[in-house]
Amino acid sequence: MTQDTPLPGRADIRRSTNQAPPLVGHNAVTGDAALSDAVLRHADGSVLEGLAALGAEAGSAEVREHGVLANTHTPVLRPYDRWGNRVDEVDFHPSWHHLMTRATAHGLGAAAWAAEAVGQPHAHVRRAAGFIAWFGPEPGHACPTTMTYAAVPALRADPALAERFEPGLTSTTYDFGLRAPGTKAGLLAGMGMTEKQGGSDVRTNLTRAVPTGGDGTYTLHGHKWFTSAPMNDLFLVLAQAPGGLTCFVLPRVLEDGTRNALDVVRLKDKLGNRSNASSELEVDGTLAHRLGEEGRGVRTIIEMVAATRLDCVLGSTATMRRAVAEASWHVAHRDAFGGTLADKPLMQNVIADLAIETEAATALGMRLAAAVDARDDAHEAALRRIALPLAKFWVCKRTPTVVAEAMECLGGNGYVEESGLPLLFRESPLNSIWEGSGNVNALDVLRALSREPGVLDAWITEVGLASGGDHRLDRAVQETLALLGRLMGEPDQMERQARRLASRMALVLQGALLVRFAPPEVADLFCGSRLSPGHDGVFGCLESGDPAAVVKRTTPQA
Repeated sequence: MTQDTPLPGRADIRRSTNQAPPLVGHNAVTGDAALSDAVLRHADGSVLEGLAALGAEAGSAEVREHGVLANTHTPVLRPYDRWGNRVDEVDFHPSWHHLMTRATAHGLGAAAWAAEAVGQPHAHVRRAAGFIAWFGPEPGHACPTTMTYAAVPALRADPALAERFEPGLTSTTYDFGLRAPGTKAGLLAGMGMTEKQGGSDVRTNLTRAVPTGGDGTYTLHGHKWFTSAPMNDLFLVLAQAPGGLTCFVLPRVLEDGTRNALDVVRLKDKLGNRSNASSELEVDGTLAHRLGEEGRGVRTIIEMVAATRLDCVLGSTATMRRAVAEASWHVAHRDAFGGTLADKPLMQNVIADLAIETEAATALGMRLAAAVDARDDAHEAALRRIALPLAKFWVCKRTPTVVAEAMECLGGNGYVEESGLPLLFRESPLNSIWEGSGNVNALDVLRALSREPGVLDAWITEVGLASGGDHRLDRAVQETLALLGRLMGEPDQMERQARRLASRMALVLQGALLVRFAPPEVADLFCGSRLSPGHDGVFGCLESGDPAAVVKRTTPQA
């Protein structure tokens, strides 16, 4: 540009150039190579074909806009109606109801359990892939969907309660509103474990459960500090019964249509997850049904916790994949410094590094879903026991770093709400905190290793399937086993080093899956960056391999 260059006119000033188009019109399943490959790895082609409609809808402009609206117009607590009657209802924007309707119709709630019961194979793999694709644009409505999915295996501790509630929970119909469960076409479940004096230490719960007779009904008296989705139809909660900490099913509305004695004290003002209502509850004379034996509440509800932890992994993967898709899409359509950003070597390194992180998370999450499909198999059950807390610890903890780096790829545009990245960034720490923080899951890994010897054998067997596929992985396996052996000989260091052990075991497991199943360029970059001694811990420090091929693999195809 010289001094003689004419000044831009008004039309030139107002014309927008060199801006990436919105990421819409793509298929979030079939257009995602890593996710599609993972589905075909654990299921057959008909499962992938059956997910195509969900993927197209997830990648549509309509779903993107509904996600924005649901987070802009957040839930509002309405304690009383216009006549002064206590109602404790939460009002949601129509976009929330649209997203919940579609998620439920796509079978992302508890429908997988019904499909499994009638012999449909790969039901949980199908759901996991759909979960990753669907909840990227709007993660908040994953919470009630997850709780509904997770409630079913716990409810089966009592066949009568399962028979009563499971058909509604496994329905693909979203039927919002507080009515008697037996009159509704579909039900949603929530969870209330924690109390303000204990948090994760649920043994300190103070809520009391008083038997009303010999039929398994009790009244609850106390508070719940964090209860997700207060407009759901039933909740699994913990309370102190005469025989100790016990699990209960608490219906929001009784079968005669009267509302249970439950006060919604307030909605939590959260960093992210703002479309979803999380609440503080008080119960006083609230009717509940005992689930399982008195004093065995944690053991009873643990199946629900395991399922919610799986969805934490899948949800974090969804958030990462969406963020990286936005970043790779942007750099593919943005020119700077004489060429397309995607062609710049350093940007290729960054996007490729982010891509292998998300592909590793996808591979591990889908492997865990396959273990749910085959949970009667001894190896799969043992692997699920150790790999769930490993994945929950590692994948969820990596998510904020991934999303922050993806946001940086968009520059200032990424810091603006319209890009969608700020929503994902606020969401990114959530799954590392809920359903057991990083320390809780690292300690759960130690608990499994010390109490259930078969889980270590399962981990060794699983990573051993990749033996000889990459010398860096082979070395990392031996170093991790040596670390575990040393810590077992130093019990005073075991807890202090729990995070280090969990991170190494998770990384090695991810590496083994990629060496076995991913394209060579993905596995090579992962092992060279994550499992080598000189790993810098900063995205974009790849020294070898084929970053350009990985970038091409991860960029969404409209």
